[in-house]
Amino acid sequence: MFKAAISDAAGQIEAALAEIMAPLADQPVVDGMRYACNGGKRLRGFLVMEGARLHGIAPAQSVIAACAAETLHAYSLVHDDLPCMDDDDLRRGQPTVHVKWDEATAVLVGDALQTLAFDLLSRPSCAPQAEVRVALISSFAKAVGAEGMVLGQAQDIAAETANRLLTLEEITELQVNKTGALICWSGAAGALLGQSDPAPLTAYAAALGAAFQIADDILDVEGDAAQVGKAVGKDAEAGKATFVSLLGLDGAKQRARTLVEQAEAALDGYGDDATVLKEAARFVIARDK
Repeated sequence: MFKAAISDAAGQIEAALAEIMAPLADQPVVDGMRYACNGGKRLRGFLVMEGARLHGIAPAQSVIAACAAETLHAYSLVHDDLPCMDDDDLRRGQPTVHVKWDEATAVLVGDALQTLAFDLLSRPSCAPQAEVRVALISSFAKAVGAEGMVLGQAQDIAAETANRLLTLEEITELQVNKTGALICWSGAAGALLGQSDPAPLTAYAAALGAAFQIADDILDVEGDAAQVGKAVGKDAEAGKATFVSLLGLDGAKQRARTLVEQAEAALDGYGDDATVLKEAARFVIARDK
């Protein structure tokens, strides 16, 4: 069920993104925006749409917020890949934006994708009620700015120049911000669209996001670069503290399994309607890329 559901959501997101970007001028920045949004798992957009489905929101509406999550995520990857950040040449099996074009274009591509995300959340097609759009935008800004994702990125950069390895608690906080905050918002967005209590989906997505990052750390050790679509083994080469280095491979896998159990338990109030989201939680620790 999950594979079919995420494939269906991905198709709707890709069609909507093509329509959203169709009116934009034919120039390198726009080409880079489209390029940066190609591929990927579409997990964040899927979480938006599946959470919305639980609250009676039609896909034709929820896909707009899903596209906001995906364009924001794409921006974060474009900037994260820059030489001044993680300095990666490969993303999703393709040259990164700054490699295909240049660094200045990559910066502008990221800027344009970020602002597009907020534009999408402000549109009546995202939510007819102004108060719902404000709630989405406000929570989104906190999730992806200096209280969330950007803070996590800054913590990650600071860790690279620190004269000591981060503790498990510090790594957990860093990843809650850098990776987990946008996943958490994506999980809760459907409830916000439905004007319902976001707490259960927030708890679910928080646990899923933490499991997702541990799975990433495991893939950096066990994954194949061709399958993963980006370089692996970089954390070990850099001497970075990760969940694997701090907990060991078996310990990291056990922690991820525990988090998946927590994610599933958070959905108990939805009954069988949440089956697909429970499968999604199991997917994040079983994936090979």
